[in-house]
Amino acid sequence: MIDPARWRAEDPDPATAAELDDLLRRSAGGDAAAEAELTDAFSGRLQFGTAGLRGPLGPGPNRMNRVTVGQAAAGLARYLVDHELSGGTVIIGYDGRHNSEVFARDSAEILAGAGFRPLLIEHPLPTPVVAFGISHFDCVAGIVVTASHNPAQDNGYKVYLGDGSQIVPPVDGEIAAHIDTVASGRPADLKRSGDYDRIGEQLITAYLRRATELVSRHGPREVDWVYTPMHGVGRKIVEELVSRTGFSAPHVVAAQADPDPDFPTVPFPNPEEPGALDLAIELAGRQESDLVIANDPDADRCAVAVPDRNGTGWRMLRGDELGALLADDALRRGVPGTYACSIVSSSLLQAMAKDHDHPFRFTLTGFKWIGRVPDLAFGYEEAIGYCVDPAAVPDKDGITALLRVLDLAGSLRAGGRTLSDRLDEIAERYGVYATDQLTVRVEDPSLITDAMSRLRSDPPTVLAGEPVEVRDLADGVDLGDAGVLPPTDGVLITGRSIKVVARPSGTEPKLKCYLEARVPTSARRASEAHPVAADLLRSLRTEMAAALGVTA
Repeated sequence: MIDPARWRAEDPDPATAAELDDLLRRSAGGDAAAEAELTDAFSGRLQFGTAGLRGPLGPGPNRMNRVTVGQAAAGLARYLVDHELSGGTVIIGYDGRHNSEVFARDSAEILAGAGFRPLLIEHPLPTPVVAFGISHFDCVAGIVVTASHNPAQDNGYKVYLGDGSQIVPPVDGEIAAHIDTVASGRPADLKRSGDYDRIGEQLITAYLRRATELVSRHGPREVDWVYTPMHGVGRKIVEELVSRTGFSAPHVVAAQADPDPDFPTVPFPNPEEPGALDLAIELAGRQESDLVIANDPDADRCAVAVPDRNGTGWRMLRGDELGALLADDALRRGVPGTYACSIVSSSLLQAMAKDHDHPFRFTLTGFKWIGRVPDLAFGYEEAIGYCVDPAAVPDKDGITALLRVLDLAGSLRAGGRTLSDRLDEIAERYGVYATDQLTVRVEDPSLITDAMSRLRSDPPTVLAGEPVEVRDLADGVDLGDAGVLPPTDGVLITGRSIKVVARPSGTEPKLKCYLEARVPTSARRASEAHPVAADLLRSLRTEMAAALGVTA
């Protein structure tokens, strides 16, 4: 356990120093909760991985604070120097969370002190806008201080290299090794400099200019829609982009319109979470709108809700459904290149790309892999992440995805149809590809390890009445024309009409099991195939819970 007293003496932040003093006082007085917090915060280090850093704010090496962030910035600087990128430009952005601006400024000072040319944004901006700036300003790296859709007590540190993509192995390990070296010294020894530039309107203007090119100049523009930025930083950019492209202005959810790091209306600021879109759907009902569109707090994800078939309520489209709509739209427009999605996403995109004679690739989970697919035309992952302009932003971008949704919805509305109608057309052509998840949130991470070990040692041979093939993703998997997956912690199970991927979450203490059921529509209408697929998914959920030893 790292000595809290030593940490206290070296912490440059009076707020976390005071918080540590309080924990030490309460712990000495026999407060069990304070003792547990101290043990967790000082028994290990917050690990730097392909997601960079992400964790709760607070004092200690296992928390997000000015010490751990400063060490990360210094470690990144040493990595860049090792790879002959000394003196290069590094863009640094941040969202509206607690301490995001402070962490970004510390990073700028440390990188400037190491001889780099930091470009620090002037105010909070969406992650994809900063990611766009990497190539636009010819940067050697980019940093965004954000925890995306995590709870309010968290923050994070996302790192990109000069190709505009998030880092992947072995880069994360090399940076982590440099961070460990830096951590062996004193924070006060890190050289700092105020010689960095601030960037604002120039970046925003360039991003908006590029984004407006994604829609035709004279297409239908009438869409009645509700928008929520989920207490995040997307609103101003979205409203300006909508205005420039001529679409109808949205009805904005007032209670969630402005950045608020406490996210007071939602326990988890993730549009996928139950209840997160309740305020938006309520407003859409009052306005009799066509659709609801939501961004997560850093606006790199996009969610859509539509009226249900019987006209009595609303439903949120699954990430795979919106992925199919955007992919179908791109294929109809003849967008050339390779179409890609993560292995945990629906197989429907594979069938669609094949039907249009386009290459297709499955990747590991995350846009750090999707964004690196050569000649990428469109990429998505089921966790409401979409890349519709990979040449400019080879990462998920909830703002340009929103624009493409508006363009599609406007065109369909002009013809008297809806997004739901287009989904029906896709199902009639390719069959029903229904997806769902079995998700188990845990307090003890060892429970996830135990469940995965159980699945590997005693895998199912039959699921939902079908013989299945089980492949351990830890060994890497060759998927033929769909690509080769590098080794990762997960298990892939496939049958004639089903697919299952079980894996630990990379950013949260969750075990996730991704379920897919495919039902052809050649002998039945899509409306008849959906209940069959739903029955298959229910069976998969129950049987996979048993195989993992968890509760469905």
